[in-house]
Amino acid sequence: MTQNNTEKINLLIVDDREENIVALEALLGRNNLNIISTTLPNEALRLCWESDIAIALVDVQMPGMDGFELVEILKNNPRTKDILIIFVTAISMDTKYAVKGLNTGAVDYLYKPLNPFVTYAKVDSFIQFVRNQRALKKQNRELEAFQKELIEAKELAEQGKRIKENFLANMSHEIRTPINGIIGIATLLNNTVLTAEQQEMIKLLEISSQSLLGVINDILDLSKIEAGKFKISRTKINLAKNCQSIINLLKIRAREKGLNLIFELDKDLPELVMADSLRLNQILMNLIANAIKFTTSGSVTLKVKVINRKGNTIQIRFSIIDTGIGIAKENIDKVFEIFEQADEQTTIKFGGTGLGLSIVKNLAKLKGGILEVSSEENKGSTFSFINWYEEVESEKIIPPVTPVEFLPFEQVKILVAEDNTINQFLIAKILKNWNIEIELAENGQEAIDLLSKNDYNLILMDTFMPIMNGLDAIKLIRKGYAPGKENIPIITFSAAVMEEDKKTAIDAGADDILSKPFEMEVLYKKIKLFVEGSHS
Repeated sequence: MTQNNTEKINLLIVDDREENIVALEALLGRNNLNIISTTLPNEALRLCWESDIAIALVDVQMPGMDGFELVEILKNNPRTKDILIIFVTAISMDTKYAVKGLNTGAVDYLYKPLNPFVTYAKVDSFIQFVRNQRALKKQNRELEAFQKELIEAKELAEQGKRIKENFLANMSHEIRTPINGIIGIATLLNNTVLTAEQQEMIKLLEISSQSLLGVINDILDLSKIEAGKFKISRTKINLAKNCQSIINLLKIRAREKGLNLIFELDKDLPELVMADSLRLNQILMNLIANAIKFTTSGSVTLKVKVINRKGNTIQIRFSIIDTGIGIAKENIDKVFEIFEQADEQTTIKFGGTGLGLSIVKNLAKLKGGILEVSSEENKGSTFSFINWYEEVESEKIIPPVTPVEFLPFEQVKILVAEDNTINQFLIAKILKNWNIEIELAENGQEAIDLLSKNDYNLILMDTFMPIMNGLDAIKLIRKGYAPGKENIPIITFSAAVMEEDKKTAIDAGADDILSKPFEMEVLYKKIKLFVEGSHS
């Protein structure tokens, strides 16, 4: 018979005759079993209470308390109810006793004289059952502990995500708000009489502020991609014109470094395809700007080639080839990591955040495309983006949209709620140039109090303000804080760019949202839309 040397199981023998106990101990004795015995039922109760008894062999006929009564007490106690009870009897082989024993809670009923082989085998099977049961309970406890850890980890992750999103929203507001002021004032200055030197300084100011805005947008783009909130929106686009526009935008930067910026277009490229032009532009702009940045002499080439066709879909490779510094083989994967560049010397010499290629990698994955790179130190690099596109039929050319003419408004009064002094000056200057009468409020409470006393055609409401923020002020207006003015058009100014922030503003009751920094043309169009509606 096999012996199991794992953790011992406690087995209790309860019999009023000592010789029966000795016989059972001799029969059942083994290394994996710890046998405890008693001739007294009350002593058996104490042993079961104090010891970890797994199996009990209980004689039915005992003085004072019979086996049925003993087992009934054990089964009614939560601490001892799981003990496996095997009744042992010599009184009768009548089925009614076996049924009574099993109804009491026993798992088996053995008759004396005991068959040693059957008794040994049955006890052995119950030992194995106990082991399996205990192993299962242990696994359940471990699983419960693991589930608890997972829940805690999930809660921590969600808390971290909330903290990150709040930080990004605050960072976006705190940085984009002053950038809005810088860009806006630079635009206003550019419309005044300036010397050539001043014009050059304004130009440098605009380039620097746009560069800073680009870094902020890169960080926010990465956060949106990581949060799964970055959406791909495909429309009909002219790839050739799209790529040419990118080349035109970056030509000046290449020319400043004495580089040739070359554009090679496959003659088989269709005129129109379905694509997300904004995200494709981000990929190509980042890759070409990166190539120009790390190329000191020679050229940078954008090569667009059709490499495969299936029905009305085509596979296109966009290759950006440069004659720059190149990348060592061991550093190629590294350049796609967030805030990483090939090495420290690259960062020192060329600068930058290391965000561009990471965004390209994430966007390529999001668009279902492939990003490839080959490079040789001091000879140059080739970055390629490959993706499938649906070819569509050509359409009539839509004439370009003529720029907005900023005609003065007549009898328009706007309430501007904005706490930032520079933005107050900027917005006031812009609106006054459009012949709009304005009144300024520095927080939400001041805005709703002014609305109660005065009439306005429109409210421009900043989202983040002290004392009372813009969203709370909008909610109070919509609830009737200023009676009769519940439906006044409200446009929110917001430096936050997360989709949740925009949805929150609309849910609060805003009619429209204007992101900071804003373009004057966009602001003019929005004011015109709502003011003309209020006059009709």
